Amino acid sequence: MEKEISRKIRNTKIQKVVLQTIAAAGVLSVTILAPNVLQVFKIFDKSWKNKRRSVLAARERLLKHGLIEYNGNSLKLTKNGERKLAEIERHEYKLPPPKRWDKKWRILIFDIPESKKGLRDKIRATLVSIGFRRIQDSVWIYPYDCEDLILLLKADFQVGKELLYLIVDKIEHEQPLKDFFGLK
Repeated sequence: MEKEISRKIRNTKIQKVVLQTIAAAGVLSVTILAPNVLQVFKIFDKSWKNKRRSVLAARERLLKHGLIEYNGNSLKLTKNGERKLAEIERHEYKLPPPKRWDKKWRILIFDIPESKKGLRDKIRATLVSIGFRRIQDSVWIYPYDCEDLILLLKADFQVGKELLYLIVDKIEHEQPLKDFFGLK
């Protein structure tokens, strides 16, 4: 029973990320979810095959249930997909925090030119929906491991070096951040 609940929560999280990304981007290139592109996980994690299968399975489930649809070589959210995403967000299926905070901060820095202002806004909206906190214009912070999610965002938004993911031990004046995230 525990395994089934865990699997269901994991599937919901993956579906939410795919739906949010498509919603934020408007449409998502089908090649982003193609097997060859997802091999980027191989570089970062030995369990990349499971992640690839999970994302591809989520895409197929979303297509099967009519939550996303093909639009040429892209995927887009359907009206049912928009409703489902709103429902998921209402229930706040956020990444559940671990039982113990590892006392490390995840910082995301991005440098996207003014000519891509729309992309910058989509990235900001996505970070807010995930639960990141803005600490400067293009500097965002989160207290829990989210590297896999950031890899997906980089692939989905087709940004690489423009988005920099840092893991830091200490931040000056961090108490307000701890209070915001409910950390001890």
